[in-house]
Amino acid sequence: MDTPVLEARAVQRHLRRAPRKVRLLADAVRGERVDRALKRLEFTKKGSANEVAKVIKSAAANLRDKFQEERFDDENLVVKTIFVDEGVTLKRIQPAPMGRAHRINKRSCHITVVVAKREEEIVNN
Repeated sequence: MDTPVLEARAVQRHLRRAPRKVRLLADAVRGERVDRALKRLEFTKKGSANEVAKVIKSAAANLRDKFQEERFDDENLVVKTIFVDEGVTLKRIQPAPMGRAHRINKRSCHITVVVAKREEEIVNN
């Protein structure tokens, strides 16, 4: 039998942030250890850093709940995949001069994070 894949995911849906702005943070933490990713997001000046950190923490907690017989620390977990999809767009109207109207698009996004156990690097001496 194959060993179970030690990974879990968390999804944040309908976040009222533009996906283009959230993808900047997702690209910054992709492939990093969970503790380093959370520390990097803590000192980032972007507004959606708290939401991305919250989803990463949730994915790590899901992994701990899924495999309760094993012990996982944040330095043993890695952000395997993280991606940001576009959610629904709220279309609003902004009054413009001479009786016209301009459309305002209020975008939302979905954040998906997969956290896995880090494989140990083999060092040949």
